[in-house]
Amino acid sequence: MGIHPEVFLAAGYAIFLLCVAIGLDLLARHSHARSERYRTAGFTYHPSHDAWICPEDQILLRSEVDHGQRLIRYRGRPQICNHCPSKSECTDSHEGREIVRAMDPWPHSEAGRFHRGISLAVTFIAGLILAAEAIRNHAPLELAVLGAVLAVVALVAWHLHAAFRATPANFPVPRAVSSHRISTDNVQTGYRKSKGVQG
Repeated sequence: MGIHPEVFLAAGYAIFLLCVAIGLDLLARHSHARSERYRTAGFTYHPSHDAWICPEDQILLRSEVDHGQRLIRYRGRPQICNHCPSKSECTDSHEGREIVRAMDPWPHSEAGRFHRGISLAVTFIAGLILAAEAIRNHAPLELAVLGAVLAVVALVAWHLHAAFRATPANFPVPRAVSSHRISTDNVQTGYRKSKGVQG
């Protein structure tokens, strides 16, 4: 017995939806990375000091940890930023340039989980289409074709769902963020020493 054309149509449509789900996830990841690069263009983050160095060789220290929005804010000193020759191209704030860094990496951030949820929903629809077609046409060859495509769909769904399994409470447990203020002089000295070694 041959395979009903409807089986190939269902399998093809499921594969198309799978490609859409993967494409949406990759596009969202790329957009997130590009946005991060745009917001911090020219600035260098130093994890050892938890501080940013601007193109004018000045320091932006951590000013606020927003656990509600899962963000860490860094700000330059107003007395320096307001007299900087590059201020007009950097910021219009009189309180110093601010940089915001997400506490959670992609896809654990709220935006990442939202876009991944959309991709998961599309993948789930692809699985439903295959399951419904298996009920309508369940000859051995037809089930083999549908089963093979369904296995691929399940594998992709398992991969996309990994972020949700890893963060059942919506966000990963935040690592302890030191509450003490870092001495600007110590950071500047350490930065210049490391820069001298690299040079």
